[in-house]
Amino acid sequence: MAHTHSHSHSTPPASGDNNARRLLFAFGVTAIFMLVEIIGGLVSGSLALLADAGHMFTDAAALLFALLAVNFSRRPPSGRHTFGWLRLTTLAAFVNALALVVITIFIVWEAIIRFRHPQPVGGITMMIIAIAGLIANLLAFWILHRGSEEKNLNVRAAALHVLGDLLGSVGAIIAAVVILMTGWTPVDPILSVLVSCLVLRSAWQLLRESVNELLEGAPMALDITALKRHLRREVPEVRDAHHIHVWLVGEKTVMTLHVQVIPPHDHDALLGRIQHFLAHHYDIEHATVQMEYQPCNGPDCLLNTQPSGHVHHHH
Repeated sequence: MAHTHSHSHSTPPASGDNNARRLLFAFGVTAIFMLVEIIGGLVSGSLALLADAGHMFTDAAALLFALLAVNFSRRPPSGRHTFGWLRLTTLAAFVNALALVVITIFIVWEAIIRFRHPQPVGGITMMIIAIAGLIANLLAFWILHRGSEEKNLNVRAAALHVLGDLLGSVGAIIAAVVILMTGWTPVDPILSVLVSCLVLRSAWQLLRESVNELLEGAPMALDITALKRHLRREVPEVRDAHHIHVWLVGEKTVMTLHVQVIPPHDHDALLGRIQHFLAHHYDIEHATVQMEYQPCNGPDCLLNTQPSGHVHHHH
């Protein structure tokens, strides 16, 4: 029986630097227009603006937390934190998603009160502030949505916050148009609820993903049973795979597994094929593979009579 291990390095520093710059820019834009919308909401009496300002307030804190998480995640591994601080980005995404859920509940409650007791709304002031907020949020979302955000759960969470602000600005603009044209102020809390529900759907998905990662669940898109069948088909020497454990650390997928194999003619070559299979088909570059040799009685089998040992293989 042999135990083999391979790994690749964590996210390159350049990727972390790009994420940090995006988050810093988005934080600056969000913090500035948060103050603008608070003032505009108080002056105009618009719940849509105040709701969007509430989003922006927590977004500014969330973006700052995300920025700190990116910087901490670049710390090198240590004897106590062998994966470094990569999991901190997942924790930041979890906190961000949870904050969005709480904010949505608060906005819906406030909208119900406003709908039962309508208040006057200054449509022109509301329109000007909402358009300025829309432009700022479009710029921040564009910056965050470039590059590695699809793989980085933390940056995705930050982009989702900004998307919520963007939708909030659109809702405020629509509400302002309706109020200016018809004077019907209940549209303000109604659109606030609609926008919050749209954000809640995406926030709930992000919350599920981050909780799954914090609980060391397998990636949701990975089918372990299908992976085992695929491995046996692609690498005929593999007779079975079991004790498979897969989890995420930041953006890195980590796997340990036992494979029952025919005693190989070339141990390193077989190991390399298994590692290539995992990296090429499932993007798993950090895998610990423990080989268990099965007897081979066929005419073409050359049993490996060398004593088994521990071999470490590095990409």
